[in-house]
Order: sequence, then structure tokens, then C-alpha cells
Amino acid sequence: MTEIVDVAIIGAGPYGLSIAAHLAASGVDFRIFGSPMHTWRTSMPEGMVLKSEGNASNLYDPDGEYPMARYCLERGLPYKDIGYPIPLATFINYGMTFQQHFVPSLEDRLVRSVIPTRYGFDLHLDNGEVASARRVVVAAGIRAYEYMPPQLADLPIDLASHSALHVKVGGFRDRDVAIIGGGASAINLAALLQQNGTRVTLIARRPAIDYCGPPAERTLLDKLREPESGLGTGWRSWACCAMPDVFHAMPERFRMMIVRKHLPAAPGWTLQPQVDGIVPTILGATIARADAIGGRVRLGLELRSGGEKVLTADHVIAGTGYRVDMRRLAFFGPPVLDRLSCAENTPRLSRHFESSIPGLHFVGTAAANSFGPMMRFAYGAGFASRRLSRHLVRGLVRGSVPGGAPSEQWTPTGLART
Repeated sequence: MTEIVDVAIIGAGPYGLSIAAHLAASGVDFRIFGSPMHTWRTSMPEGMVLKSEGNASNLYDPDGEYPMARYCLERGLPYKDIGYPIPLATFINYGMTFQQHFVPSLEDRLVRSVIPTRYGFDLHLDNGEVASARRVVVAAGIRAYEYMPPQLADLPIDLASHSALHVKVGGFRDRDVAIIGGGASAINLAALLQQNGTRVTLIARRPAIDYCGPPAERTLLDKLREPESGLGTGWRSWACCAMPDVFHAMPERFRMMIVRKHLPAAPGWTLQPQVDGIVPTILGATIARADAIGGRVRLGLELRSGGEKVLTADHVIAGTGYRVDMRRLAFFGPPVLDRLSCAENTPRLSRHFESSIPGLHFVGTAAANSFGPMMRFAYGAGFASRRLSRHLVRGLVRGSVPGGAPSEQWTPTGLART
């Protein structure tokens, strides 16, 4: 029988690496699988900048030794806590450096399946190995959750694709491309494609593109009226960062409503002068139909103002974001999915990020409906790594079986004290 480690982590982005750094410092026997910063390297367009401010773009080691600020200082790169957009390349290189320093044991392997066992879980890897662990932390990022509008889903890939597939944009030079969406992904691509010689048309259902506001000098009164947090300014954002346990205790429907409505995927303020008045834009429009005709796509658009508009393009890119759905994780099959308690296909989690399957934990976007919008951003990795690592270490010291403390039991809506 193969050796059973205490913890296996699936995913090596900001959440997986931060948790691994905490477990390594605590002497926990763990393995971590994944390609470092994979989503950021393979699903974000080159040349983009982060929407998060510098002080909210860290990875987290337990002593706070290596924030983004230190990385930039050591390399002579420009940096500000607030007011300087961090280039994507800088964030990726920072994450890779963090991994090499704090998580050198990372195994660049793909997990093909996760199977519950009597001792925990077996992880079947792409090299044929079976890695056994008492507990599993899923930090798989967003790549599996890309959302493609049903009107575009049946078109061939050479005519319609998701924004996650476009890291390099030079291949669309001198072509007509329609981009669907008004969030960060769509607006980033619209700006970059336009600058690279593509004839872009942006189509959004919103009546206006809702850019994040630029940072500005704030008085003490401003800070009292709208306090600052890792998610920006305002009391609601501050509460989401300062009180995730309070959020977790709220009724499920309320939590899910807040996650849907608060901090949508708005584009950063630096993109507005690159898009407004430069990229042709159709606002208040939704896709009624999309047909492949003569090697191009003909879009039928319904206008909020009434009527219809027809647009033809060489290619359509859906900048329509991501929707968490456990069924989209390729390494989960019926042995997990049939036992996993979910709300709208997202896992219900305890205060320790534990699901209804004892020993199976979720962090990142998959945990947003349990802990709030903070989990959709890299900033949330700080709270998640501290909370989850303390829980895992405590369980190992006490010799408890996967599933947490004996004083907790699963109910249809989560863990309840007994």
C-alpha cells in the first residue's frame, strides 16, 4: 500500500500555494499537485493588468515575509499599495518565485480522479500513480468553470470561443471580432485586440460599462464614510473582509444573493480610456441567435430599447465569465458528486472549509457562497490559508479522523454544534 499523507492539495494558484506554505511551516505531511499559477499563465491575455490593488495582490506565507511589495522592491519594479495597476506578468512571476521559495515540493502533475476511501481519499494522477491522503483541499481555481452562452455553445471553436482561450491576441489582426460581455475579461480583451489591429465590436447587455473607480486621495471623513479593505472601499466590502464568519452564519439565500450582486466582474479603471469612444460598442443588447454562415458568424441581437440588430463577424469571443459547478471538475465522479451537498452546484462548507464529505475541503471561488465575495479574489487566500491550516494542524495533533472535531455534525445546511 502506498504511503498515506495527511493532506493533499489540488491546485497551485494563490490559494493552493498559500495553504501549502502554511502547512509546510507547521510540519504537516502534505503533497500539492498542479502547475504553478496555471490559470494566470494560460487563461489571461498577455498585456493585461490586475484589477486588485497592489496590497491586495499577495500570496501568503505564515510570517508575511514575502508580499508583492517586497518582490517588486527586490527587482526594482514599480509598486504602490494603491494606485499602480500590477501587470499580469509581474503577478505571475511573483507567484512562481513564491512557489520556488515556500513550496519547492510542488508536483506538476494532473489529478485525474478523487475517490473516497476508508482512510480518506485516493488521488489518481496522470502518470498512473495513486496518491493517498487523509484529507484533500481543492484549490482548483476557475478554469473549469468557464461559462459559454447557450446561443454560442454549438458553434465550432474556430468561430466562437471563451475568453479564457486567448492568451495571445495577435492571431486576430485584420479580422472582425465580436466580444460578448461587459466585465473585466471582455473589456481587457477588447482593449488588447483593438491595440493589436483587430476590428472589435463590444456587445454588452448592460446600459453602460461599469468601470471600477480610480483611486483618489481620501480624507479621514471619506475613510469613515467608506472604509478601505482588500476589496476596495465601502462598508459592505469592509464587512466581507473583516467578518467572514458572520457572513458564514447568515441564511444561505442571503449569502448567495450577496455573492451574485456585490462586486461583479467590473473592469478596472485603467481600461476606460482604452475602450470608451475607441472600441465600437453596442449596449443594452443580448444574443437572440447565432448562426454559422459562409465561415463567419451572424449574430441576431435583441435591443433593450426595442427591435433587433444583426452583426456579422469572423469570430465571437464570450467574455462571459465563470459559473462554479462541481460537475465541471473533471476529477470528480459519482463517488464524490453523489455525496456532496451543494447549493446551486457549489459546495456547502463548514467554518473550516469542509464539505459534507468528511476531510474534503474547498477554497477560492468554490467557497464564495459560504464565506463571501472575498473568496473570488486572491486577497481571500490570506484568510483561507490561516483558517484552514490551523484547523488541519489542530486535527492532526488531536488525532481526529477526517471530518473535524467530534463536537460537530453535518446537517442539510452545514455543520451544526452538538
